[in-house]
Amino acid sequence: MPRGNPARKLAITVDADVHARVVRAARKRKLSLSAWLTEAARQSLRLAEGLAAVTEWEAEHGAFTAQEMEAAGREIRRKHLPRPSRRSRAR
Repeated sequence: MPRGNPARKLAITVDADVHARVVRAARKRKLSLSAWLTEAARQSLRLAEGLAAVTEWEAEHGAFTAQEMEAAGREIRRKHLPRPSRRSRAR
């Protein structure tokens, strides 16, 4: 954290099953619990902001069509999902 932007401490309580999963996920990524939770919170906030933007756009322009949603899904998969290796495609 930069000197001018100190981290804030939180005391939180989570259900036991969530706690265990978060600990495993942080360990798997080699992150502290604080870093993992901060990253998860940022991702959740971005998602909520994105959904709000879509809602606002649709209120102004109308709902996306099924074709537009399919095209958007293809584009997201193309940009953000790992591509199968040549070896796995050959099977």
